[in-house]
Amino acid sequence: MRPFLFLVFAAFGAFSLYAMWQVGYFGIWQAGMASVGAWQLLVDFVITSVLLLGYVARDARQNGRKFWPYALVTVTAGSFGPMLYLLLSPSGRSKFTPASAAAGH
Repeated sequence: MRPFLFLVFAAFGAFSLYAMWQVGYFGIWQAGMASVGAWQLLVDFVITSVLLLGYVARDARQNGRKFWPYALVTVTAGSFGPMLYLLLSPSGRSKFTPASAAAGH
């Protein structure tokens, strides 16, 4: 799982840097507010991020990890927060996985 997550993190990170180079940080947000369809995606993204932060907060509390750095990254950079949480998790300690998040555990 970790090698796949690292690959997704690296590829999406490169794409995100390219997008920011093209339109800037605020340009990404402006594009997310350009139409009703874009608003729908933006609201969906925010809801998903809040839900993921709930799982990260619970797992961090259970495993004695700090939550706030991942929350800050999530608020400013979206899915990079939860991805970093998983990538930086000590091997075998985190009970949080995409499968457990989907199952509600």
